[in-house]
Amino acid sequence: MSGQPPIRDLGLVRRVRDEEDDEELQKPLEWSLIRRLFTYATPVQGKLNALVVMSVIRSAQLPAFLWITSLIIRGPISSGDVTGLALGVLGYAVLAVTTDGLFHFRQRYALEIGETVVNRLRADIFAKVQSQPVSFFHRVKLGRIIGRITSDVEALRVGIQDVMFVSMIQFGQMLFSAVVMAWSDWELFLVVLGMAPVLWVINRRFRVRLSHYSRAASDSFSRVTATLAESVNGIRVTQGFVRQETNAGLFRNLLADHSRFNIALARTSAILTPLLELNSQFFVAILLLFGGWRVFHHQMGVGDLITFFLLANQFFSPIAVIGNQYNQALVAMAGAERVFKLIDHPRDWQDEPDAVPLADPRDKWQGGMGKPAAAGHSAPSGGGMRVEFRNVSFGYDPARLVLHDINFTAEPGETIALVGHTGSGKSSIINLAAKFHLPTRGEVRFDGHDAFKVTSHSLHRQMGMVQQQNFLFSGTVLDNLRFARPEATEEEVRAATEQLDCRDILEDLPRGLHTEVGERGAALSIGQRQLVCFTRALLADPRLVILDEATSSIDALTEARLQAALVRLLRGRTSFVVAHRLSTIRHANLVLVLDDGRIIERGTHAELVARGGHYAALYRQFVQVDERT
Repeated sequence: MSGQPPIRDLGLVRRVRDEEDDEELQKPLEWSLIRRLFTYATPVQGKLNALVVMSVIRSAQLPAFLWITSLIIRGPISSGDVTGLALGVLGYAVLAVTTDGLFHFRQRYALEIGETVVNRLRADIFAKVQSQPVSFFHRVKLGRIIGRITSDVEALRVGIQDVMFVSMIQFGQMLFSAVVMAWSDWELFLVVLGMAPVLWVINRRFRVRLSHYSRAASDSFSRVTATLAESVNGIRVTQGFVRQETNAGLFRNLLADHSRFNIALARTSAILTPLLELNSQFFVAILLLFGGWRVFHHQMGVGDLITFFLLANQFFSPIAVIGNQYNQALVAMAGAERVFKLIDHPRDWQDEPDAVPLADPRDKWQGGMGKPAAAGHSAPSGGGMRVEFRNVSFGYDPARLVLHDINFTAEPGETIALVGHTGSGKSSIINLAAKFHLPTRGEVRFDGHDAFKVTSHSLHRQMGMVQQQNFLFSGTVLDNLRFARPEATEEEVRAATEQLDCRDILEDLPRGLHTEVGERGAALSIGQRQLVCFTRALLADPRLVILDEATSSIDALTEARLQAALVRLLRGRTSFVVAHRLSTIRHANLVLVLDDGRIIERGTHAELVARGGHYAALYRQFVQVDERT
């Protein structure tokens, strides 16, 4: 239609399945991922270089032991040279001490490098998750995020500390053994090289299957973790509807899938490893055949054949170890793919490159330091914020709009009440007013600036929010009250509770403001948690206040005490209020009545009641509910 504002391209793509389910299960090892992984070892680059050098030395030391042993047997022992034997044993002892000394530093450095990489990865994952918009958490399950930062990162730790350097040593051992064998008897060594294609074919045959099962096992474990996290968070609902057995059955099915992939992985590995070892023994038998033939024809001595077989054992013995390490490497690679996929996850939307901080008038009250004023004011130190909705349409999926052509203006200091049945669009307007989402069409403006042109951080710093689902962090009541202003003194906190007329309620707790709230505030009642959230928002001295069913968890008596305080708190602050209780809506400057994502009525409480329309009908329901409560 002409005249309609263009639809914003936010880059938001709805996914039918969780995006993590679209991973390639048979993707081979990628050196680009390995190189990127080791960029996280930059703070310990010196130790990483030293570890590589020590691993190369270790690779040469193991064949050197056998080489020195064969020299001692063929030399001093065969000729009866006691002095030569003593010197040979002394050289052997020096090599042994050096090898064990390097082993100490090699193991220590590997652990330190692994810990450094793991810590930096987890910090990056946490920072990435914290910076994601709210829409990200609607799609990605909590358990998957936990799985990335725990099991997947731990798989990477094993890959760095063990697989990488153990494999390097094993391959180096094979290389040095091959060099010595070629120098000792190049003709017999050609027989060894002729066996290499067989090993390559076996590895090629099993690599795809191992890759498939390792990634499938990793993915299934993420589903187990996600389900566990969801079940713990919803334990009240589970027990309230007697779903324990049903949920346990579903969880057992997930465990069975995970076990099935692990067993398939173990079976495949159990076939590969013995097969590699069998081929090693088969190769030894071939070497015996050719070596014996050369000894019979006096082309080499028995001592030379024994030396060659000792070196051949050093050449073939790493094959089984490498097979096991390869299996672990695939698990680590699956973890790396998933971790970096989360770190690289593009934001559904972000502030435009030319976005600027929203000016904060409160800075002038603090000498330009940009800190909110102390609590205790009846109005914010910087005044309210002007919020405009201009022809706003919005959909969490741009193809399915939930708001249609929303227009209104909240002048500084005004209270906007949002009224409507569940699903009418109240929470969507709140999300846009808080810039948790951006409009699909139209503009949301803050103090005259388009939401796209204002940095989210500067807006949220001037905002206070109290939601229906009050959330407290582990710690004390005081810690949670200071969440928005960690520098606030205890006196300022108590002044805020006094202004809200709830100081006595919070100080009556077992240890007053120093009472531990427990996980998610479990040690407090629902009403007490709500009061903490109110005080926390007040202490931030916000210019924009959002109350989303904020009084729904407070009993009528406590709410009556809060009403006078709320009137003082909201005076001078721009506020959006979603509430079902009439007492919270009565004093609003503008009431917006929503239905199916559209504003169907607007006006003050008195005007809408007098009009006798949709709001008046809701008003009668509110009155009846209030009378019953």
